[in-house]
Amino acid sequence: MLIQHILGLSGLVAACLFIFGLKRMSSPVTALSGIVVAGIGMVVAVAASFLVVFDLPADVAPNRVVNVMLAIVALCVGGGWAFLRGRKVGMTAMPQMVALYNGMGGGAAAAVAAVELSARAEPTALGLATTAAGALIGAISLTGSVIAWAKLDGKIQNPWRFAGQRVVNGALFLATVLLGIALVVSFDSPHFALLAILFFAGALAFGVMMTLPIGGADMPVVISLYNAFTGLAVGLEGFALQNPALMIAGMVVGSAGTLLTLLMAKAMNRSLANVLFSNFGDGAVQGGAEAHGEMKSADAGDAAVAMRYATSVIIIPGYGLAVAQAQQKLYEFVKLLQAAGVSVKFAIHPVAGRMPGHMNVLLAEAGVPYDIIFDMEDINTEFPATDVALVIGANDVVNPAARTDTSSPIYGMPILDADKAHQVYVVKRGQGKGYSGVENLLFFEDNCSMVYGDAQAVLTQMVQAVKDLAA
Repeated sequence: MLIQHILGLSGLVAACLFIFGLKRMSSPVTALSGIVVAGIGMVVAVAASFLVVFDLPADVAPNRVVNVMLAIVALCVGGGWAFLRGRKVGMTAMPQMVALYNGMGGGAAAAVAAVELSARAEPTALGLATTAAGALIGAISLTGSVIAWAKLDGKIQNPWRFAGQRVVNGALFLATVLLGIALVVSFDSPHFALLAILFFAGALAFGVMMTLPIGGADMPVVISLYNAFTGLAVGLEGFALQNPALMIAGMVVGSAGTLLTLLMAKAMNRSLANVLFSNFGDGAVQGGAEAHGEMKSADAGDAAVAMRYATSVIIIPGYGLAVAQAQQKLYEFVKLLQAAGVSVKFAIHPVAGRMPGHMNVLLAEAGVPYDIIFDMEDINTEFPATDVALVIGANDVVNPAARTDTSSPIYGMPILDADKAHQVYVVKRGQGKGYSGVENLLFFEDNCSMVYGDAQAVLTQMVQAVKDLAA
């Protein structure tokens, strides 16, 4: 009885820590402490789960010791590998790491469901249905996240599509759901094991088929969606196991992931169905008006001098900054401008980068103060009064075609109004199009100049140019 009380109390404590930690993660200022608090909650929940072995009947407990030892070994191996990989991962590889780890959560939920189904106890119909639903969602999240990781890591270069793919995917999903229903209504059937194998195979296959046709530009939304799937799967398995900590953690993660997914889709002015079932984001989008005029190039040193003598500068970071690993050099440049009396701010678009919050994490790693980092809706009105807008490695999120060209695939997507600044400098490696495959009309504007080159090299030149002025 005492152990049951301890388990119940630990679940409540863990749940409170999860919720409090998530609340602190909502702000960059407190995000790190929020992660630590939520991590402590997870440690409490995991440690308490080992107490179950002491509450088992004597004839059952010895058989569970083997499972406890396996669990300890798995925790040590998984925790050690994650710790080492987490310390070594580069900022450009952070999105794929998040996708992979998220998939592992879904896979764990599916594995728990498989164990519960194979136990062949005396479950209720509701318990069976909940377990099967968690298994379905967790398995889809596992393989879908793995494909998302492969796309982000360059293992899969292009979306994979074929004629009638939506029909095939729909039929596969329907067949998998029917197999899940068969599991619930035919629990005592001698063919239960075969049904379970086909059910899990169908769920895993659907996760692959669902993600393969989605273009790379939509990966931030996809990662967020699978995060919600993982949370939902964990919550369902928590209900099946009657584990309050799992239920609450799953519901919190699932609801937060769902809200973030919807917000990101809204930031792209697209529905979630359009993200999942359209051909947007494959780098071969057709449509959009032709750009008129020509791109003008500028020297990195001249651009730096212009910003040094400006009154205000807004910097718009994009994935190119992460690829060049130039965030530290960028902040060095910012500090030089601030020392000269220039007002410097950062503008962040919700879908900049390859995962939710990618640019915020990038700037935080460089030590950029949070009070000069602004979301799109908070800073867009300041561009018309800004002397210089510096765009580094961003493309679609500053494309004026989203406001003016009704034939453009990105029409209606909220963008950062960089083109309204008095002068715009764009740091870019070449003249290629953005991830959406749409020509950026900003690059042809009279007030825009292109500074070609790798962001690390360009910013190094800019830093030196400003330092030379003070010499």
